Amino acid sequence: MDLFSRSWSALLSAVADTPDEDFARPSGCAGWLVRDLVCHLVIDAQDVLITLATPAATAPTVDAYTYWKLVEPPTGDDPLDALIPRLAAAYGDPGLLRFHLDDVGSAAGRAAELADPDARVGTRDEVLTVGDYLSAYVLEWTLHHLDLTAHLPSAARPPAAPLAAARASLERIAGTVFPATFTDEDALLVGTGRRTATGAEASALGPFAARLPLVLG
Repeated sequence: MDLFSRSWSALLSAVADTPDEDFARPSGCAGWLVRDLVCHLVIDAQDVLITLATPAATAPTVDAYTYWKLVEPPTGDDPLDALIPRLAAAYGDPGLLRFHLDDVGSAAGRAAELADPDARVGTRDEVLTVGDYLSAYVLEWTLHHLDLTAHLPSAARPPAAPLAAARASLERIAGTVFPATFTDEDALLVGTGRRTATGAEASALGPFAARLPLVLG
């Protein structure tokens, strides 16, 4: 619960501090500008609110790790992926998009703090505890914080604790660990295909390199 709050608060603060002109820069999500990523975060925040308001009475079917599935890289054919850039552009003024994320995102953060971690909720045709659901999102927020700052060198980076937790989650999902020579940030970027491994990194990864990127869905 604490890591969810820390990672989400850090991401909201980073977006709030992003100048208007940087919303037109590329993000770390291939094909998306910063404004597209921020629009996606608005939808993510809505999903958190919806899920926390969707109680489930049956036993959990997934946990914080099995919530994520390894999928094929996106092809650009997903209707939602195509909608995001059009929706982001419709905001026009980056300030409106920033305000909407702060409004909905703050509500999602408060809802998470008030939720019972042992309660069960339903989402994506699965059931899991609130604690596991929020833990799963630490990986989401941390990756998107890296996406936000990918081409904004002066922007604040994700906090160390969520970075370490996100790396541990990705390793648990992958069923293996990244070499100790990898920083947490490098493990997340290389592991999810946001950055190509250097020759030395590929050698350190060994056979695991052939399984990359790990695309989460």
